[in-house]
Amino acid sequence: MIKILAACGAGVNSSHQIKNALEKELKARGYEVSCDAVMIKDITEEMLAHYDIFAQIAKTKFAFTPQIPVIDCGPILYRVPAMAKPVYDRIEQTIKERGLK
Repeated sequence: MIKILAACGAGVNSSHQIKNALEKELKARGYEVSCDAVMIKDITEEMLAHYDIFAQIAKTKFAFTPQIPVIDCGPILYRVPAMAKPVYDRIEQTIKERGLK
């Protein structure tokens, strides 16, 4: 199971749209994915350690350096396939590069 974390300001709207979109698209590409959505303020270094990929919606500055790949997923929110496909491709590339299953 590939674990992805998405976060937005309230942990309610944008992060859930990213979560749903990633789970749907990556399932269609043959991956078993679990994506959680949280408030950006709640993310800690310890929390990120439980995930394989951090799907950020906007550039996020932490007091620590994430040890997992951070991928900008904001373009998915525009719901324009030409903008979303490169994001999905980048996540799939990261999955393959890291040997995730």
